[in-house]
Amino acid sequence: MDVYVLWLVNTIARFGYPGIVILMFLESTFVPVPSEIVIPPAGYLAAKDEMNLALVIVCGIVGSILGALFNYVLAVALGRPIISKYGKYVLFPPERFERVNSFFVEHGEISTFTGRLIPGLRHFISFPAGLARMNILRFVGYTAFGSAVWVTILAYIGKLVGDNLDLVQRYSRQALLALFAVMVVVFAVYIRQYRKKLALGRNFARRHRTE
Repeated sequence: MDVYVLWLVNTIARFGYPGIVILMFLESTFVPVPSEIVIPPAGYLAAKDEMNLALVIVCGIVGSILGALFNYVLAVALGRPIISKYGKYVLFPPERFERVNSFFVEHGEISTFTGRLIPGLRHFISFPAGLARMNILRFVGYTAFGSAVWVTILAYIGKLVGDNLDLVQRYSRQALLALFAVMVVVFAVYIRQYRKKLALGRNFARRHRTE
């Protein structure tokens, strides 16, 4: 792993900002290139004044968006036909797909944003968005928002601790724990507002029927 991190540092130093975009594009698809070992080395180079930290963050976000769009388009083009034909063989029959699809249609924005902050899930959250035909501008917006939070955290971790992989992993885990705590609060507020919205809708429908 240390050799891999050294290779990433050298690769980013050699190819510069386009290298960050390409690696983060791969990270956002299904290629196993963890962002935790892509962005911190770039932050480390920024600490050495060999790169600009703001541009590192922007390139990381751009690469994440492009990779997420790749998965989104793949899901739009191939997802439904494959699930309709083969879903029942992998415990994902059409009725279960429709339930998942309905959930994402209703809660796609919050799912896309928080999904970008969860390891393992961030690589695949674009697929349900594509299957549900989520509005692409909203998809890009919430993907960019979630990616910006995570990429910024990783860039500053790299700037602070350099290319020390153990420290990068330790601070990344601590950052994830903090983000999970924040997401719990965000979800609680979202659910409360959603329930209020449903209650207002029911009350409006009840008054409309009585009139």
